[in-house]
Amino acid sequence: MADDKTTTGPHHVAVIMDGNGRWAQQRGKPRLFGHHAGAKRVREIVEACPDIGVKYLTIFAFSTENWKRTQTEVAGLMGLFRRYIQREARDLLARGVRVRFIGDRIKLDEKLVRLMDELELLTSNNDRVHLTIALNYGGRDEVTRAAQRLAYEIEQGRLGHADVDAETLARFLDTRFLPDPDLVIRTSGEARISNFLLWQSAYAEYEFVDTLWPDFGAAEFKRIVGQYSGRERRFGAVKA
Repeated sequence: MADDKTTTGPHHVAVIMDGNGRWAQQRGKPRLFGHHAGAKRVREIVEACPDIGVKYLTIFAFSTENWKRTQTEVAGLMGLFRRYIQREARDLLARGVRVRFIGDRIKLDEKLVRLMDELELLTSNNDRVHLTIALNYGGRDEVTRAAQRLAYEIEQGRLGHADVDAETLARFLDTRFLPDPDLVIRTSGEARISNFLLWQSAYAEYEFVDTLWPDFGAAEFKRIVGQYSGRERRFGAVKA
């Protein structure tokens, strides 16, 4: 349980990167143009983390609901993810960034999954920044899959019903290797969480900003993180 007043900055920041499509449309460009611009912003935000004490950064790249988009956009995004991994792998390694992916990989193509596995292995010894990329991820889907794995353990006799509590379930989530996020940022002016880290963000602070993701730079990121220490986090308690 945390103290009533937070005096340090957030160690884990999660970001819903929204607004790529609108950013492109405002410029008379196809939506994929915005996604490419947004991908470039990721590097800038990752590079800003060590100087402001952010050890863990989790970004929402593709949701379980995003498959509803046009086939052209989905295919373009999958190609973008493959190119991002290939282009950024060595730089991430050199900067001490450990990369991991969360989400259901079953629907992803084999080449992309292989690249994801290789990047995770390549950066597995890094510890300067922990970058987690949510790809084909949905909070409800994650909890459902965790419950299925938990039920299997009970069926196999490795767990009893009385052993199941919040801490036990958390060990079956995709994020079992991460602390819960302290701060969740959503860009583009939308004030909703869109099925992102539902379990983990129960006590997170939220910041909704109007900036579209391709325009969201390190300066604004640092400003929001800097404001976090002034927030009062009670975790259900009240001041004495």
